[in-house]
Amino acid sequence: MNPELPPVTPEVAAAAVEALTSRLRKKLDAAIETYVAAPVTVEGAVRRVRCGEDAEVVLTPGPSGAVTDAGEAVCSCLLAPRCLHLAAVLGACPVADSETAVAQEGDTSAEVESPAQDTVQAVVGVPGPDIAAHPPQTRPTDAQLTAARSLWAAAAAVLAAGVPAAGAVAQAEVLRASHTARLAGLHRAEAAALRVVRGLRGARSRHDGHRLADLVADLRELLLTTSLLAAADPAPALVGTARRNYRPEGALRVHGVCREPVISATGYGGVVTHVISDDGRWFTVADVKPGGSARARGAAIATVALGSGSVDHAGLSRGGLLISGATLSSDGRLGAGKGVRATPVAGRSWTSGALASLFARPLAEAVAARLGNAPVSDPEGAERTAGELIGCDLVIVGVVDQQLLAQELTSGRADPDGLLIRLLPANGHPDLGHTANLRRLASRPGLRLRVVGRLDPDRAATLRPLAVGPAPEPDETTATLRLPAEWQGHADLGYDRIEGSHLPPADALPETAGLLRIPSDPVTEAPLWRLRRLVEVAVSGGRRAAAEPARDGDRAGAVVALRRAGFRTAADLSHALAAEADRRGRDVFGRTEEADPDGYARAWLAAAVYLAGTERALVRATWEPLDAT
Repeated sequence: MNPELPPVTPEVAAAAVEALTSRLRKKLDAAIETYVAAPVTVEGAVRRVRCGEDAEVVLTPGPSGAVTDAGEAVCSCLLAPRCLHLAAVLGACPVADSETAVAQEGDTSAEVESPAQDTVQAVVGVPGPDIAAHPPQTRPTDAQLTAARSLWAAAAAVLAAGVPAAGAVAQAEVLRASHTARLAGLHRAEAAALRVVRGLRGARSRHDGHRLADLVADLRELLLTTSLLAAADPAPALVGTARRNYRPEGALRVHGVCREPVISATGYGGVVTHVISDDGRWFTVADVKPGGSARARGAAIATVALGSGSVDHAGLSRGGLLISGATLSSDGRLGAGKGVRATPVAGRSWTSGALASLFARPLAEAVAARLGNAPVSDPEGAERTAGELIGCDLVIVGVVDQQLLAQELTSGRADPDGLLIRLLPANGHPDLGHTANLRRLASRPGLRLRVVGRLDPDRAATLRPLAVGPAPEPDETTATLRLPAEWQGHADLGYDRIEGSHLPPADALPETAGLLRIPSDPVTEAPLWRLRRLVEVAVSGGRRAAAEPARDGDRAGAVVALRRAGFRTAADLSHALAAEADRRGRDVFGRTEEADPDGYARAWLAAAVYLAGTERALVRATWEPLDAT
């Protein structure tokens, strides 16, 4: 992907690939790699890419900032519009979200702040009230059934091919099917399909921000959703909702909690400010646009695009707003429509009002509520719930095996037998302050502080702090933070820099030797890694790679190890997946051919769903107090 190029809607990119001849399709992947690195000439909103001496591709995005129509992308060569240049340049462009197309078509109910709304949701995991009411529906319509089956077939083909063979042509099939799903109103399946395409592009280009685990999760959700829809499952959650549809919310009074920088793998950057209302509801104000880390740093003090425009994100995170005519999206994001008016008001400390109740709930109880949803039956709900911010009072214990450990304070005291948790940077980008600030905190074992962060649902007892503040009711003898007055009681770890003067002297801190021990990690200690490796290899290498254990005899070793550890279902699923991957058929001439991809996709999906559910249960168990285990 070339971040200098505008986003392109799935149907436009897919149509350009479908127009190519079979000979040109074979050259498409190599051409895309060439144009990803090609210089882009910018003339206002117009983008020009020189493709040799006799051809130039001109992209003219519409008002939404994305190419939403075939006429907005033209090539000067003689073969246009059925030319390799045009398809390759469009393949090098980012994939636009569906809401961009909706706004282009004139749906005034949708507010589009940027073409990276899925990026904000995926990177930040923005929490919000569950205000999206699913329409009543007894069963999927015929159009939805057809769209689901088409998207299943495209996803199954990608799984069978694996990342190396899932090039532009295979991606175009997924994009075309995702467009059909959007027209049929299958929002959840369409969003998953777009994430799969972005993940494939990141994997094939070896992008630094790519994670194979994310691609596996997205492909799992896409196959699971489409298989259930194709079977006429009437669950409304399978249809999903359009995230960027805003609804009127009326008057709101919100108080800032913290800022969170956003740097996505697709070239977008910005900030999300978390705010809370007087009645305890969470909302977010997002400012994410193309620009990467530089954009994320600059957005920290950018003006908030709400109403009066007299407050920036730094001020909002420590102040408040009185909003009239507020609009709200289904993921809790406050809109910036023409009728919205906002007046700055004084903020509240972390020890008063709705914020104080955030820290009153025991940590184990708060985590249990956020990890209660199954990650496969309702991924949207599980992501939203797991992404909700958590508040707790902690004491820094120390560093063991390069892990920063902390322990929850109960009634202001640390229990030697209490739960130890790991603290990891919310974002490890070197341009942000998360990592450096955690190193500062790690230098003071015994330091007490108040933390707002987000749990990591994939790691054992792990919290990713976003902001920290002094322990409640500090006095001269309390071993806690001493922050500048202008920070108004908390430090945003992504932007503010904790200095030595903000910490108490090391000799004034209480002893923590009795608390220092290595917490157990059943997620990494369990032999489920054998099944996880097979599931991930099937995606990264395709069907042939997944069949290797069945061919070289290693399958029996993995199955035996899983059975001995008590994971009988995992052993059966591992055996079934490898056997199905190695299954071969023969054509009428007796030649060996690949078996139907549906059976293989279902075997992989069963293993992936079991793995996700089991690992989530193991993570949930690590948050339970020792006396409850």
